[in-house]
Amino acid sequence: MPDMHTYWSTIAPAAPEMYLTAAICAILLIDVFAGGARRPRLTGTLTLLALAIGAWVAIEFGAVGERTVLFDGLYVADPLALVLKLSALLFVAVALLYSRPYMERRRIAGGEYYVLALTALLGIFVLASAANLLTLYIGVELLALSLYAMIAFDRESPVSAEAAIKYFVLGSIASGMLLYGISLVYGLTGTLALDEIAQRLTTEPSLGMVIGVAFVVVAIAFKFGAVPFHMWVPDVYHGAPTAVTLLISTAPKFAYFALAYRLLSQGLDGVSATWTQMIAVLAVLSLIVGNVFAIAQENLKRMLAYSAIANVGFILLGFTTGTTSGYQAALYYTIVYVLMTLGSFGVILLASRRDFEADQLDDYKGLHARDPMLALSMLMLMFSTAGVPPFVGFWAKLAIFEALWEAGSLWLVVIGALASVVGAFYYIRVVKLMYFDDAPAQPRGDAGRSLRFVLGLNAFAALALGVVPGALIDLCRSVLG
Repeated sequence: MPDMHTYWSTIAPAAPEMYLTAAICAILLIDVFAGGARRPRLTGTLTLLALAIGAWVAIEFGAVGERTVLFDGLYVADPLALVLKLSALLFVAVALLYSRPYMERRRIAGGEYYVLALTALLGIFVLASAANLLTLYIGVELLALSLYAMIAFDRESPVSAEAAIKYFVLGSIASGMLLYGISLVYGLTGTLALDEIAQRLTTEPSLGMVIGVAFVVVAIAFKFGAVPFHMWVPDVYHGAPTAVTLLISTAPKFAYFALAYRLLSQGLDGVSATWTQMIAVLAVLSLIVGNVFAIAQENLKRMLAYSAIANVGFILLGFTTGTTSGYQAALYYTIVYVLMTLGSFGVILLASRRDFEADQLDDYKGLHARDPMLALSMLMLMFSTAGVPPFVGFWAKLAIFEALWEAGSLWLVVIGALASVVGAFYYIRVVKLMYFDDAPAQPRGDAGRSLRFVLGLNAFAALALGVVPGALIDLCRSVLG
């Protein structure tokens, strides 16, 4: 027994991944053999229960006092991994809560939807704790394969199938680029471990290393949806069922932050002068294209897709500094952005009905008159995303600007500020439609009170974290200090 205790103590930090894998297998078996018309509802309830237990497992076993590397350098447990995993657990749980009635009304609710969501979450977990190029690639593919299937989940919709095929083809190209970049880095350093790569990249990078880094940056840019690798974002956001769009636009951002941070900051820190310039170009292009194209959209989901591209630009601005304060600001911005996006798509889901998809901007004309609570929630979320004080979105943008200022990148501060002004237009336009345009004759959404309460908390969090921003900022500083 002492030997068993010793063995468990060496693998205990990986308990969240082991638990989640077991939960996926158990829920899949229950979904297959439970049978009956209520099977999806049972699977959904079990999934939410599994997520709650997963949070306890992560806190109990994943909370390590210092950085711990396991499995011969394949896995790392540190405060950043714990924060990313807990954040992903929370936001996936809320996303599934919002999605449940939407999927049931459209008769596309299947138990496999929840299993795929858990599999995607496992991919996020693997990326959050990756300490090796091989582990990073496994996490990327596990997440991507789950999302491909979820986008095509509505088998009766040709638009969803088209979006899934586009995402699959472009995602395959991005995976090939990532593999090619990894192969060059491995060939030139002789190791797959990120810590060892960082130790060996202490001299001026060779041409081969610069090419390898370029391929890696392209793959990261695709996963984030940064310009010019953003082609899939509007089509996928628009074509996928709104419940799926809600999921793919939120929690995976934590995985992509982990991919960028582990790969660039930890593994390729020795050549940061090379990749920060590449990231700066991608960030500026994303800010310009995302904000300009969002203005012309009449579909709210497509508008939020281009908004996502612009906000990815802000996240990447944090990485352009190559400093700890920049990474802290990028993490803070990522958490805040996911919070706001979760609520925005939650409003779309709650405003929808069985035969009505509330995804056009005109659908929100006069929303205040027929559904004041939904309109107030959307107002708070739009103001926060626009960066209006005292909402939390303002502090997220300010943190990015401060990191850029400290790094001496004044020109990026100016571009970011101008992009924020342009972006404020289309966010405030949504508020104008809800409060100042005449309401069309249509009933309000049929969501229950419990979901409205959750959405209210979601929107209130955007205000509360802005009024008292210190706690979340300090958390981001502590995990990346």
